[in-house]
Amino acid sequence: MASMLHLFLVLGSLMVASAGNFYKDFDITWGDGRAKILNNGDLLTLSLDKASGSGFQSKNEYLYGKIDMQLKLVPGNSAGTVTAYYLKSPGSTWDEIDFEFLGNSSGDPYTLHTNVFTNGKGDREQQFHLWFDPTADFHTYSILWNPQRIVFSVDGTPIREFKNSESIGVPFPKNQPMRIYSSLWNADDWATRGGLVKTDWTHAPFTASYRNFNADACVWSNGKSSCASNSASSTSSNGAWFSQELDSTNQNRLEWVQKNYMIYNYCTDTKRFPQGLPAECRTS
Repeated sequence: MASMLHLFLVLGSLMVASAGNFYKDFDITWGDGRAKILNNGDLLTLSLDKASGSGFQSKNEYLYGKIDMQLKLVPGNSAGTVTAYYLKSPGSTWDEIDFEFLGNSSGDPYTLHTNVFTNGKGDREQQFHLWFDPTADFHTYSILWNPQRIVFSVDGTPIREFKNSESIGVPFPKNQPMRIYSSLWNADDWATRGGLVKTDWTHAPFTASYRNFNADACVWSNGKSSCASNSASSTSSNGAWFSQELDSTNQNRLEWVQKNYMIYNYCTDTKRFPQGLPAECRTS
């Protein structure tokens, strides 16, 4: 029996996640035709010009899950543009888990900006450069959100872990279902070198592309979760993500990324927090 269970877990881990369909999974919410679903629902593009950006959101709300999306970012001179891909709940005390890609001048690297909000409060920024050109091809950006931790990953490599530290008084997103959102917009007042480099509209329209969405997740509907009694079973292949943590290999990969590619970490910014670093920073 144990060997059968082991075989099931191995097979489950080898299962290829089935790609979603953008017609089925998402609604285009703004942009007046600048967002397009193409290739029978397999591809979505967002574009930005001087008049407007564009965006979309998931039809479903989720309360825990592993969310994967492949993105190909705005190529060339993308200074001033921001491509945001995030989970967010509604209201004034919202929870949010953020990927934001800050454009840059041709030849300079994108900045990958991450943040976690709980009850409307963020200020937990970590920023990275990537070890590849994110405009040349599609790459997978993933959010693992379970009751113990949030892990941000790029092509399966973890870049950030935000652990549940409620035991020392740090709020953790656990009660508010979130939708997936993405948008492409102009933020040249702050996005590139603190706003020094402005958007060059001669390069417009700027376009970002999306494919291979997958949500191995607990869908929240009518006040109930699709995962029975807070255990992932209904919408996931084997529920492993619900209790997933970083093994030693992935812990080493996380440390490699943070040593070589992290360019800002709120947990080391003593000037910003003269009264002392946030509690979660003092436990790692």
